[in-house]
Order: sequence, then structure tokens, then C-alpha cells
Amino acid sequence: MLTLVLGGARSGKSRIAQSICESGSKVTCIATARLDDDEMRARISRHRRARPRSWITIEEPLAIADAVAAHASSMDFILLDCLTLWLSNFCSERRDSSADSLEAAVQEEISRLAAASAASHIVAVSNEVGGGIVPESKVGRVFRDLHGLMNQYVAGQADFVYQMVAGIPLQIKPPIANSTRRRSHSKPRIFSS
Repeated sequence: MLTLVLGGARSGKSRIAQSICESGSKVTCIATARLDDDEMRARISRHRRARPRSWITIEEPLAIADAVAAHASSMDFILLDCLTLWLSNFCSERRDSSADSLEAAVQEEISRLAAASAASHIVAVSNEVGGGIVPESKVGRVFRDLHGLMNQYVAGQADFVYQMVAGIPLQIKPPIANSTRRRSHSKPRIFSS
């Protein structure tokens, strides 16, 4: 099974992803961040403290599909935190690649990741970066576009997708049952007079 948790910065993505994984007795966290500076060290330390001590943590900034495949059959859950940092690492390693070749390589890695979800419940965390301003640099625009495509690939393979808004998880896949949809075109009550 594959679950994707999306959201902006500090939206509660990791907290909700961890709470999903807490129902398992055997959990591995695959952390993709690189220890590049003091701020990132503090961030990683905060995430480590938030996870139960019984969880196994593997630091893997690039080969996420291999890391998941290596541990999936022996784990109830694998928390992959996060795809955004992985993509940043992935693009940094392939600076001279074209946008098309990057897209093909990302799609291949995500396909391999999804295949590994047959053996364990994978809970992947990713940022939603496309809703802001258009980046000034070509590299920024390529990353933003590739990130949006990556999220689409993962969501397409996922069994469940949640969008975090102000710490609240909104389930977007599978869609909430038809009974919760508005059945008429009347104004919502908040606007009624």
C-alpha cells in the first residue's frame, strides 16, 4: 500500500505521516535530508526526537527505491520523509541533465518505489511547491515543474493521498463518499441571509 501526504512548509505533513505509521510494530524511516548546514541539522534532530525510539532510521538521500525495497518485506510501515528533499538531491547529482531526462529518471524511480509498496505500507511525505510565485531562475522553474510532475506520479500510484492544510489532513484520494458532496447548487450556509 502507498500513502502520499502533501502540504506546504510546517503544515503538519511529517506529524500526520508518523501517526499513520504508529499503528505498526515494525517501522523504518527513510530520511532523505543531507546534513549540509546547522539549520538542517536542527531540523533533522527535531524529526528524530519526534519519532519513536523503536523505529529504524536509514539516512538515504538518493537511492530511495533501493532503500525501500531492501526493507519493505520485513516492515509493517516505511516512512519516506521526504520526496522534496530527495528530488533536490537527485537534481543536484544530475545538474547537466535535460528536463526531459530528469523527468524520465524520476518517473522510473517512482515506479520502482510504487512496486516496493506491494510488500509494505509506504507513507511518503512531499511538499506542495507549485502554488507560489514563478521562480526567477530556469533551474528553479525546472525544479518546480518536475516536483509537480513527481507528485502527480506518486499520487497516481498511491492508494491514499492527503493534503495538509493548517495541520488538518484532507483526504483527496480516494474521494470522500458521494454522500458528503453538496447535492444542490444552493449557497453554502455561511453565505445565506
